[in-house]
Amino acid sequence: MASLSKPDAPRFDVDVFQNEYLAQGAQEVNAIVTVTATGGGTSGGRPIGAPGPDAAVVLVIDCSGSMEHPGSKMRHAREATAAAIDELRDGVAFAVVAGTHEAVDVYPGGGRLETADRDTRERAKDALRRLTPSGGTAIGTWIARAQQLFASRPGASIRHAVLLTDGRNEHEKPADLQRALDAAAGYFTADCRGVGTDWEVAELRRIASALLGTVDIVAESAGLADDFRAVMSATMGKQVADVALRVWTPANARVRFVKQAAPAFEDLTDRRTPAGTRAADYPTGSWGDESRDYHVCVEVPAAAVGSEMLAARISLVLPHPDGTAEVLGQGLVRAVWTDDLASSTRINPQVAHYTGQAELADSIRVGLEAHRAGDLARAGAELGTAVRLAYASGNEGTLKLLRKVVDVVDEREGTVRFRKNVSEADSMTLETRSTKTVRVKK
Repeated sequence: MASLSKPDAPRFDVDVFQNEYLAQGAQEVNAIVTVTATGGGTSGGRPIGAPGPDAAVVLVIDCSGSMEHPGSKMRHAREATAAAIDELRDGVAFAVVAGTHEAVDVYPGGGRLETADRDTRERAKDALRRLTPSGGTAIGTWIARAQQLFASRPGASIRHAVLLTDGRNEHEKPADLQRALDAAAGYFTADCRGVGTDWEVAELRRIASALLGTVDIVAESAGLADDFRAVMSATMGKQVADVALRVWTPANARVRFVKQAAPAFEDLTDRRTPAGTRAADYPTGSWGDESRDYHVCVEVPAAAVGSEMLAARISLVLPHPDGTAEVLGQGLVRAVWTDDLASSTRINPQVAHYTGQAELADSIRVGLEAHRAGDLARAGAELGTAVRLAYASGNEGTLKLLRKVVDVVDEREGTVRFRKNVSEADSMTLETRSTKTVRVKK
């Protein structure tokens, strides 16, 4: 374990879990890297009420015509946004945007952000009361508008958006949304929420993934306020932004993949940016008091029995505009070749656990796709595998969601019967939350 944080800054600890022993000729090294940040969020070293970093928040609320069906949906969206505004810390810059086939500033207006205090919160909530649903849905314009608003406050170190929608992105081309995501990625983070069941899980996950945020479903709009309150509370706990996982490998070695494994799966492999000789950075977004796990897989040249090498050096870094980077924590991944069969075939518990969790998420995805295609036999088989894996790993949350979609005959064996009448809300909730993982049981 290594931590190199400054005494007055949040502390980052890096722990590496692996079986470093490889059989003769083996070339793949797997490690779970646990990163823990303490002292910088809501539960660590910063006292409640103490000043936080410069932060900016943009709340983007779907105001398209579909938000008036049922009539309570828009009212609940206004109430949820008001609840989020109440969670804003004094001094945080914020704005509210109404999203339709265009993006309109609701508060404060004029393409700028306002500073949160008692008076501005009340004025923002008053502006919310005048929101009415009309028009279409073009999420790319919402994201572009949020980016413009963040740019009006260049000194903000934490930039975060919350995006709520109830429908599909039907009023712009997919390429338009992609251009907006490409421009915003790395500039601000965003949590996405889908209310009801008329939106597309894959579409909203794509947005949240690009912006290093979370995605979830609020099937009943009455639950929006509690969800928004929790999202904003977590955002106010963020203390360090734009942190990267830097992976250095020696000559003739290469990184096969880097994936966030907990609290949810996120493949970071294709987001690498060069960071000097034989090193690359993978974005992790903003941090408060929290712990995350990453699965790093490195391919190394085969070596003779008895050989040892440093397969990778994993660092948590805070890049600076001048090209330098502050190292916040560091861990080492080793490779040792042995002819001891017991050592080389032992799978590290953390690696095995998250490999199973990845298979669990894939089984749910394939099973639900098969069900939508009418292949109930394939759906039952895949979701049965998901039940078995969820039970084995202790993922009670996912197991509970699976039970709403299939009748479980035997958890241990994964024997299930697919229900004929599964609600769209239960199916979408399982799909949305399928990438959430549980930590290794101690």
